[in-house]
Amino acid sequence: MAQTNIQSGTSTDASLRRQLAEFWYYFSENRGAVIGLAVFVLLVIIAVFAPWIAPHSPADQYRDATLLPPFFQEGGRADYLLGTDAVGRDILSRLIYGARYSLFIGIVVTFIALVGGIFLGVIAGYFRGWVDTVIMRLMDVILAFPSLLLALVLVAIIGPGLTGAMISIALVYQPHFVRLTRAAVMAEKTRDYVVAAKVAGASPLRLMFKTILPNCMAPLIVQATLSFSNAILDAAALGFLGYGAQPPASEWGTMLADAREFIASGQWWVVTLPGLAILITVLAINLVGDGLRDALDPKLKRS
Repeated sequence: MAQTNIQSGTSTDASLRRQLAEFWYYFSENRGAVIGLAVFVLLVIIAVFAPWIAPHSPADQYRDATLLPPFFQEGGRADYLLGTDAVGRDILSRLIYGARYSLFIGIVVTFIALVGGIFLGVIAGYFRGWVDTVIMRLMDVILAFPSLLLALVLVAIIGPGLTGAMISIALVYQPHFVRLTRAAVMAEKTRDYVVAAKVAGASPLRLMFKTILPNCMAPLIVQATLSFSNAILDAAALGFLGYGAQPPASEWGTMLADAREFIASGQWWVVTLPGLAILITVLAINLVGDGLRDALDPKLKRS
């Protein structure tokens, strides 16, 4: 018996290694996805080790060094590599700490939207009938509004701030996960392995969340990746409008809001650098999402 268990465990490990090797093969075929993954890993490292990487505290104000340009421009100083803002805060340090806000926002928003969307989508797809109708009509109402406008309305109800912004964005993104999960569950619930588990006496909860759901995760993973990047964008937009993270937070959208008076002036670095940080981060995550789609979609594998 012990030998049988050892052989079973070895077979499972070998199967897992083959699956991981196959996943990486298809993922690495997309060079953009590999580059995006490298940038994202670098962003995670920067966020985790921000206190040791940043040359200054993001909130410290150096009154003798206001609106200094980057070090490579005339008038710049090596102490402030990317210059300073209107109150003398080091922009490089604020960008580094801003990575923490972006990752935190993306993780929280995606987690809330994913968990809630999966729960509602599985129930709607499995039970159908009036339960499905009520859930999907509610999702249709949410989708009828422009996402940023609806987020603004929800933030106005919940209250401005980072917490309210994250909850609002998560509620706006939830219908996408509900519809994806519902469609996948409807396709899987009639398959032989589900029918066999049902005949064997499996309860509805076991059928929904242990039998069917694991086979529906591929499109949800891709959608979660894209929602991660969109959450960063929408949080930055809310921060720019004054409804997201509040000053003196170093969130990138808030940094853009503080710098809006310099858009038409010569202090280009105050506005451009936070915008570039948002652009690079969102682009990297979207590229990773494309790679995940290539690696997880069986149709693309066969092509």
